Amino acid sequence: MTTMTMTNQTVTAPGRSLEELVDRVMDAVLGKVSGEAQSVARSVHDARRLRRSGDTDGAMAVLGGVDVRGATEGEARWVYSDWLALARRGFAGSGALLYRQGTGRGAVLRPAADGMLEVAAAIGMRWRPGHVVSRRSVRGLRPLDGNGR
Repeated sequence: MTTMTMTNQTVTAPGRSLEELVDRVMDAVLGKVSGEAQSVARSVHDARRLRRSGDTDGAMAVLGGVDVRGATEGEARWVYSDWLALARRGFAGSGALLYRQGTGRGAVLRPAADGMLEVAAAIGMRWRPGHVVSRRSVRGLRPLDGNGR
């Protein structure tokens, strides 16, 4: 609550958090999305808010669910960059591998039983966490902890 004093009267106005104000600005700029896919900018905004609140898994899920088919290449790179930063933070030191299939498409893979790989996170792909793939079916794996862009 914000309190202001005006000529011997005290007026109490309801305060809004910065998050609420940013949400209102995003809605005004991008328009309310109803029934259609959420915009790339709004998805990144929501994911960053979740990350700041400590919900890294939720943030990765939001970014992983973004449909970049109608987005510009810059928007696809923006989403992928945020997703990759979250993946590096969330899977650091776990020996996870990065599989990149093109602009805005990739997966974080963890070693599983029998030399297989389990999908830990994915963006722009049909794979979902828990899906198992063979090492032979994926090429160009890079360590996630390294400079696996």
